[in-house]
Amino acid sequence: MPARDVKARFEALDAFLIEHQGLWRPRPFTHLQLPWESEHSELAQWLRQRSLADAEAHHNQPHELTAPAPFMALALQAKRLSAVDKLPAQPLEPARHRLNVDVPGRKWQQIEAFGATLAFAEPATHWLDWCAGKGHLGRRLLQPGQQLTCLEYDPALVASGQALSEHHGLPVTHRLQDVMADMTLNPEYTPVALHACGDLHVRLLQLASAAGCKQLALAPCCYNRISADCYQPLSNIARASALRLSIDDLGLPLSETVTAGSRMRQQRDISMARRLGFDQLQRQLRGRDDYLPTPSLPASWLGKPFADYCRELASLKGLSTGEQDWVALEAHGWRRLAQVRNLELVRGLFRRPLEMWLVLDRALYLTEQGYNVEVGSFCEPTLTPRNLMVLAERD
Repeated sequence: MPARDVKARFEALDAFLIEHQGLWRPRPFTHLQLPWESEHSELAQWLRQRSLADAEAHHNQPHELTAPAPFMALALQAKRLSAVDKLPAQPLEPARHRLNVDVPGRKWQQIEAFGATLAFAEPATHWLDWCAGKGHLGRRLLQPGQQLTCLEYDPALVASGQALSEHHGLPVTHRLQDVMADMTLNPEYTPVALHACGDLHVRLLQLASAAGCKQLALAPCCYNRISADCYQPLSNIARASALRLSIDDLGLPLSETVTAGSRMRQQRDISMARRLGFDQLQRQLRGRDDYLPTPSLPASWLGKPFADYCRELASLKGLSTGEQDWVALEAHGWRRLAQVRNLELVRGLFRRPLEMWLVLDRALYLTEQGYNVEVGSFCEPTLTPRNLMVLAERD
């Protein structure tokens, strides 16, 4: 998406998200009845009678579901507003021997795809791998005559990265650095960040533009990992918007599970069904028809009998369960999970529009700082759902 289109697309997304926020803000997991169900009763009833397997089949492509109005019209609009071209790619120079050792296959493919899109007008002289981990991305980009600095907060990752760079005989500086601390960047750096989370990648945009870095590339991730209570827009146009995003809202783009394995999905389903069964119980025990937040629980809790799970979770919340029909409660949790997952397909239509809104806010911010900006995808969503990328260059 060329820079000239970013502002118009942002404004269209902004209007779409504001108009339909009553559909995507309420979470089916915490509401027994969603506010929009009375207005769109045919759609709600149709979704509620579907199975868990039905919901799973369309989780990643909700726009392909043939459902009652207004679902299909919203799906078409969401898909159109979220459409983005794949960034032009050029094959990287072949990787050095065994450079991908210690890198999971999917991560290595993401690195290859990310690096192939970095066709800056001027070749980089000094790469900066931001929140680098062990520096796998930076080492893959490094070519003869170039320098590389890797910034990382975790001392163990810094040490491992340094050992890998030395093993491959590469001139890389691995620095232990809290990037949220007071610091400045060298204007000669070309910063790159592949899936730096929330505040971390926002910090990069601010420091790089302040330093006058000529070019940078970013694939954002985890927009909800911020220290503020709600989203702080970056660009002037986003700050002027009436859209106010909570941390819960910011988690919506991350709810896609393209890369989760079957075992992980099974554990997720069991955990959610149990929580929904407990939700029914706590409403009865408290005599209040509202959701009660519960803490994150270790995976080992899934091995407990359902009755023990509920008793111990109730104890954590200061509740006493007494004797209950545990079989009926557990069955209720699974029935409600099927309804929740199907109702979530409506929210799913807004995952990508909201993510595009957030990414375009970053692009507009860089435009205001004097960069020419391009937004596009660097790989297929099956490789990673977080496949949006911002490329920025100054003349």
